[in-house]
Amino acid sequence: MLFLVLVLIFIGLQLTPGDPLTYMIPPEVLSSANFDLAAYKKAMGLDAPVYIQFFHWFTDLVQGKLGYSLVDGSNIAKMISNRLPATLALAAAALIISSVLGILLGLLSSIRQNSSTDYANTVIGIIGISIPEFFIGICAIQIFAIKLGWLPIGGQYEYADSGIIDRLRHLLMPSLVLGFALTAALMRYTRGTMLDVLGKDYIKTARSKGLPEWKVNLKHAFRNALMPVVLLLCFRLPLLIGGTVIIESVFGWPGMGGMILNAVSAKDYPVVMITTMMTACMVLFASFLVDLLTALLDPRVRFE
Repeated sequence: MLFLVLVLIFIGLQLTPGDPLTYMIPPEVLSSANFDLAAYKKAMGLDAPVYIQFFHWFTDLVQGKLGYSLVDGSNIAKMISNRLPATLALAAAALIISSVLGILLGLLSSIRQNSSTDYANTVIGIIGISIPEFFIGICAIQIFAIKLGWLPIGGQYEYADSGIIDRLRHLLMPSLVLGFALTAALMRYTRGTMLDVLGKDYIKTARSKGLPEWKVNLKHAFRNALMPVVLLLCFRLPLLIGGTVIIESVFGWPGMGGMILNAVSAKDYPVVMITTMMTACMVLFASFLVDLLTALLDPRVRFE
């Protein structure tokens, strides 16, 4: 599947209009009579057929050579090593925040169904799902950074030697904005699965035995409602990587998002292919993780 994804992306990039040369070379140089565009393409390997270009790129990839950027000649492996930690930190913080808040609020809404708490959480969930992340980010910057001055506007830190407190202050707002939409969706999903489990016969049996309500909700209901929630979290892993592209652009976060946007706009084939491959690997890993967790959490699957 990963190989097929790489083939489709490579062919799709070739079919899009333009080429890297129009991005890297000034227009006056391109239109100059002394500039040999065909020779330049031949030197960069852009004149070969699509399947030849893909074969050369895939052969280098199998050998562990990620290649170089067509735009500035930067080593792609070094580009990723410089930017990936910032993206992973942002995605991990958003995942932790959304998981804790989404599960807790969903559990609280299901236990107190049709209460003021449930209605308030429902409104928050609808807002989080409906409003785009970039708009929430702009509002957050306007309120918490510009008006109140509590948090920095953007970036990862003030200075290269900044301490952990300064880095956490810069991380807080983008991770909360990125986690807000995930929190809303997870909260609604947790609420729905909990309400479905609370209507089962074995929950009524547990209550008829005189068990405390907290024990019925947590030990009997929540444990059985947890599996679909955990599976949803696994499928959120690739979405976090995609979501960081927008959030990093809004907050000026020095992660993979800016690199992906620049590579796509410049048609920097090697960079786009490597970043796409990383995203595809995340999707396939999440699918594999779902299969493993399903077998671990559901004995029926494991016994079969």
